[in-house]
Amino acid sequence: MRMERGQPASGPVIRGFTAAGFRLDDVTVAPALLLTEDRAIDWTPPPIADLSIEALEPALTPTPEFVILGTGARLARPPQWLVRALDARGIGIEAMDSRAAARAWGVLRDEGRRVAAALYPLDA
Repeated sequence: MRMERGQPASGPVIRGFTAAGFRLDDVTVAPALLLTEDRAIDWTPPPIADLSIEALEPALTPTPEFVILGTGARLARPPQWLVRALDARGIGIEAMDSRAAARAWGVLRDEGRRVAAALYPLDA
């Protein structure tokens, strides 16, 4: 799948998907990512049931409005204690499958929203 935009967002842009993961440009493909306003970080995520603030920490600076959580091929809910811990820091979390999360990332960044993303592998 190839995605195109009229105006590029600032920071990392997901250009599409491959069998190996998320395509950031013509050569960079990552199976799992943490995304911030200005960087893409290769990520080895824990099982969703074990997802913690510590695992997300690299994506939480600068502090986002919320984290887009791409949970793999299917939607999975994050642990409630993680939702509460993020909420205590003033950060929301929105879970969806990873393809939808990648698309949401692009739309929200194009709108200038201050978001972060944690994307599990597409086949997880």
